[in-house]
Amino acid sequence: MIAFVFPGQGSQVVGMGRALAAADPISRATFEAADEALGEDLSRLCFEGPAAELSLTEYTQPALLAVSTAAARFLGRRGLRPAFVAGHSLGEYSAHVAAGTIAFEDAVRLVRLRGRYMQEAVPIGAGAMAAVLGLDRASTESAVAEAARETGQVVSAANINGPRQIVIAGTREGVEAASARAKALGARRVVPLDVSAPFHCALMAPAEARLAPALQSLHTLDPSVPVIANVDASPVQDRARAIDALIGQVSRPVLWQQTVEWLANQGVRHYVEVGPGHVLSGLVRKIDRHAEVATFAEPKDLPAVEALFSAVAQ
Repeated sequence: MIAFVFPGQGSQVVGMGRALAAADPISRATFEAADEALGEDLSRLCFEGPAAELSLTEYTQPALLAVSTAAARFLGRRGLRPAFVAGHSLGEYSAHVAAGTIAFEDAVRLVRLRGRYMQEAVPIGAGAMAAVLGLDRASTESAVAEAARETGQVVSAANINGPRQIVIAGTREGVEAASARAKALGARRVVPLDVSAPFHCALMAPAEARLAPALQSLHTLDPSVPVIANVDASPVQDRARAIDALIGQVSRPVLWQQTVEWLANQGVRHYVEVGPGHVLSGLVRKIDRHAEVATFAEPKDLPAVEALFSAVAQ
């Protein structure tokens, strides 16, 4: 079986989607639909930048959604469809568009709001995120719990990306204290992340509350294929639970390691990272050493994806 996985914030790059739009009318129409839905030239920002503007959260999120959707449609038109889909943070929206749960135009408008609300939830500079490398989950969670207790600040695990790769988020003071504690417990490295807000922690509760009514008012359908939710790494197969999971993921950690482990337990050994970058490909390989992964971001990537599908069919 094959799963499509969709990247989240951090995978954006100037020029993404340009080759897809040039080669495929459906992909081109996807970018045109995004421009119309937002009332601005999002496609130009994807294709030409500037990078600083593309990296602003409220632009990054719809831009990545547009590129991932264009890529998934390109594959779908060639009969290349997955048994499961999953996405990392923002990528869960791309997964639901691919599964037909949410209309693309609605999703583009929604993730623009999501990005704006997440950015506005915490004053710039007040929050922080850091990647803790080389330390197991139990020790990392011990570090953040001790830092929160000692400082009285918010800090918690935000992304469980792999057995020894966990991102933490919270106030700047809380993250700095947790980072120091993680190093003392044996972390190989703690890398501060260049982000504009502390995502997937309790500080995002105001953003979650603002986004919930917009999500609940959407017209949705049951997913055509199971979507593995970030909040609990379990399959979503009905529209009501899909919305609940998308609301909850704003302030709760992304359980990416558990997502890949769940897919592996279902017999998935082949993955396509659909969208720009190779972040998820690397994480999947670290979680499941037996996994075979291809990436698809532009037409030149198609032969590798077709080879993956052929291998599964044999």
